[in-house]
Amino acid sequence: MLLNGKWGFIDKTDKVIVQPKYDDASNFQEGLARVKLYGKYGFIDKTGKENVTPKYDDASDFQEGLARVKLYGKVGFIDKTGNEIVTPKYDDAWSFSEGFARVKLNDKWGFIDKTGKVIVPPKYDDAEDFHEGLAGVILNGKWGFIDKTGKVIVPPKYDDAPFYTPYFHEGLALVEFNDNVGFIDKTGKEIVPPKYDNAGDFHEGLARVKLNGKWGFIDKTGKEIVPPKYDDAENFKEGLALVKLNEKDFYIKVFPDGKVVEYYEK
Repeated sequence: MLLNGKWGFIDKTDKVIVQPKYDDASNFQEGLARVKLYGKYGFIDKTGKENVTPKYDDASDFQEGLARVKLYGKVGFIDKTGNEIVTPKYDDAWSFSEGFARVKLNDKWGFIDKTGKVIVPPKYDDAEDFHEGLAGVILNGKWGFIDKTGKVIVPPKYDDAPFYTPYFHEGLALVEFNDNVGFIDKTGKEIVPPKYDNAGDFHEGLARVKLNGKWGFIDKTGKEIVPPKYDDAENFKEGLALVKLNEKDFYIKVFPDGKVVEYYEK
């Protein structure tokens, strides 16, 4: 709650648990809330106890048991008792994902585990979080993928595209080469060679693809289940996908036998 420019917390019965005294506050994540007081960040529990006294210049919410904190221009990580698991020493870092956090040092990116151990030394020009066991990394302007030991699974050879983030979803990753997009599996095999103008991630086993200005859908073998013919298309959700054709919006459903049915009302 906000009162006279200060933040506090109430429970579901409107009982005041934390009196409004903080300059800023976030929602509770993993049992703790980030608060700001006199320009510094700390954390409180649901009783209002300050588990971490506000002393950091910046902080992120807890994720996977650890929170990113910044002090004197350097970034590290703390646990829920305020213990600095990783002393602030990195130039930048992101929250943990699948047990690892990407960290930046001397303008290069690498990965650490939850003990602070360097798993992948900072050597990449850029990196993304781990998804489904692999992380996208960029070197000399090209994207590839590494596993959690740092082993290169897909050598950096794919183009850096501005409209998507390279990560695996439902076992496949969208990649770009020579202005065309396709999909690879976790071994690096091109399941769908880059030939489409645009595409989205797989959802419910199907991915939307764009060719010659029209959208359709492919399955995980690359087969065009719905040939590109729509002016626009969204991902499948609960068995239906919203599409547009000739200024009309409607839904389509793909049945197990491959039959496609159009619905003008969900």
